[in-house]
Amino acid sequence: MTGLSDVADLITEFGAYARPHRVALALLDRGGVTLAELIRETALPRRGVEELLERLADDLVRDHERLGLTPATAPAYRERFGLAGLLPDDHDRPPAELIIRMQTIIDAAPAPVRSFDHVPATAETVLRRARWLDRTFDLAGATVLFVGDHDLTSVGLTLVAPAARPVVVDLDERLLAFLEQQPGPIHCRWADLRFGLPDDLRATADLIFTDPPYTPDGVRLFLLRGLAGLRDRRLGRLLLAYGFGSHQPALGLAVQRELTSLALAYEAILPHFNRYHGAQAVGSAADLYQLRPTRGSWAAVDRGGRAPLAIYTHGENSVESSGPGVEAAELIAAGAGPDPLPVAALVTPERSRPAVRTEPPRVDLAEVLAGPGVIRDARSAAVAVDATADPGPWLARILLAQSGPRIAVAVPNGHPDLADQAGQQALRALVAAKWELRFRRSTPGPRLAIVEAIRVDPADLSPADTFRRAILDGAHRSLENAWRDGLVKASRRAGAPLDRDAARDRTAAELPAELRETRPITLPRSRLAALLARANDT
Repeated sequence: MTGLSDVADLITEFGAYARPHRVALALLDRGGVTLAELIRETALPRRGVEELLERLADDLVRDHERLGLTPATAPAYRERFGLAGLLPDDHDRPPAELIIRMQTIIDAAPAPVRSFDHVPATAETVLRRARWLDRTFDLAGATVLFVGDHDLTSVGLTLVAPAARPVVVDLDERLLAFLEQQPGPIHCRWADLRFGLPDDLRATADLIFTDPPYTPDGVRLFLLRGLAGLRDRRLGRLLLAYGFGSHQPALGLAVQRELTSLALAYEAILPHFNRYHGAQAVGSAADLYQLRPTRGSWAAVDRGGRAPLAIYTHGENSVESSGPGVEAAELIAAGAGPDPLPVAALVTPERSRPAVRTEPPRVDLAEVLAGPGVIRDARSAAVAVDATADPGPWLARILLAQSGPRIAVAVPNGHPDLADQAGQQALRALVAAKWELRFRRSTPGPRLAIVEAIRVDPADLSPADTFRRAILDGAHRSLENAWRDGLVKASRRAGAPLDRDAARDRTAAELPAELRETRPITLPRSRLAALLARANDT
């Protein structure tokens, strides 16, 4: 009985910590289980499960992807390892019909983005999170800010606790568009959290929930943004999903040191609370942390500081990627154009100094996206922007943020706004009242592209496009003010001028209250496009 004795040696080796291995044996005894299910249900790393399967040898039966113990040997395993009663019962599971409903929503959602470290949680986990929040806190009227929500936990919350107010801030435009279509309602804002939290989300939330990238810098950044979003500095709480492989405690320690550096007190850690489709290196599982800020936490928020770009584990923005890069001189020349304009600034995603004295000043992209006025002479000179690290959403935001006569933006050649005709047409339609665009693919090299934007003369615009232009030019203003001014300018162009009081009344009637203090640059792109499309009716 080589299989049985080899497995016994493994169980003995782990001693008091062998329960997950015994649970795996109980699942195999039940039969019909896949490798992914074994990892997810036991929270063992993939290599730990594979070692157990190797030791089972001929006592393991395989039916395509399904695994089980052979009928002849299963009784011996039950007796030797006490498998009876090891598997959890279903008394605390969410109702089956609710799991099916949540799974249907997940299946309809945009696919995970590997470069954003998206690993989807199971439908049951999403609902367990929502039920745990509802049983732990009084959520009626409470604002729960999801700092990233690729798992759709905000949707689960609307199913379990409809009196709560979920708010999502995320980088993924596809996800935000999907969430805005849910009956929730779910309030959505766009942000690349490396550049900051939208102003209208600061100090607004009662609770924070985040399942961040699992790098130390990623966890720290998402928690910092969550802290900035908390309304109550005395009673506020943050909920963090984070896990590390049982064979890699040093990785867990590195992240927990970041929690300590933020002076966050641990009120609870629920082991293996979260289960995932994927992330097998960490056992397809993560713990749920309940964290309480202290005085030192707020000091860390007030200190601020620039977040690193490389917070992910995959893709161009991963900790190991160098990205395609672009030569400053080539980009500056593209910014100047054929009839050379002076180039007021070279905008870069990370702080840097000019390579030569004749190069224009360098400006941080985070500052450009945060507000106007950071580039001297920006309204009369060209601007060059290095967005070669753009994961997708930056390009449209850069075009919203700038209003000079000409911009040249370097992006990856496979950028979603350039990769096909549909993407190009969608971007053109979004900014048509402000910019005329030219796409130069594979320039200055095969991995890069240059997007040239020439400012549209406002004198050539129709009344509807005059209204759109006011929204686009007012990207850093409150939407309420930009909308009101757009009505005034469009009415003048149409020959039926409104005064400011009348425009203010129409704005109040036409614009949803929850959007009035929002800046257009932080709206989900789908929502901004829908608002601009209303210009003909307005």
